[in-house]
Amino acid sequence: MTRIPRADAVHNRQHIVTIARAAFADQGIELPVREIAERAGLGAATVYRHFPTRADLVAAALAEHVAECRTEMRAALADPDAWRALSGTIRRFAVHQLGDGRLNEALFGSHAMSAQFAEDYRAQAKGLDQLVERARQAGAIRSGLTARDVRAGLTAIASLRVLRPGTAAHSASRLVNLLLAGMSA
Repeated sequence: MTRIPRADAVHNRQHIVTIARAAFADQGIELPVREIAERAGLGAATVYRHFPTRADLVAAALAEHVAECRTEMRAALADPDAWRALSGTIRRFAVHQLGDGRLNEALFGSHAMSAQFAEDYRAQAKGLDQLVERARQAGAIRSGLTARDVRAGLTAIASLRVLRPGTAAHSASRLVNLLLAGMSA
């Protein structure tokens, strides 16, 4: 017999994941569970009831982040305007790099959690390849531009995470605009 979770339990679980995601993005995934519980306005026991281990909580926060990126990529691939799809993806990438920096470090670094999302990473890479190819076929980007070139630009954007938040946001905006101007046909 399967128990249907109470509405407040479902709400608490989502609230915990939302708070954890923001906290991990800001301060890293090593943040203690008691800190997450405090930020969520809940007791640590409530957090542990939903997530028996800290790794479970980290995995849930990362899964939500990955799901959002997956949804954004699907929307970009469905966009009939090839340039808007590619340029929007690059702009969203910059936003995620600056706003979710520590989550991205866990996903793309050497952290043990990253292996759980390897297939998602490959799917995102394939999606970017498709966006670049569509933009090339539509004549929206320079003819010699490759997905590898775009990835080099994305790496430059990601490197801005080490700057102070205000400086990083300004620099990222300028870098994205320069990248897009250099890519466009």
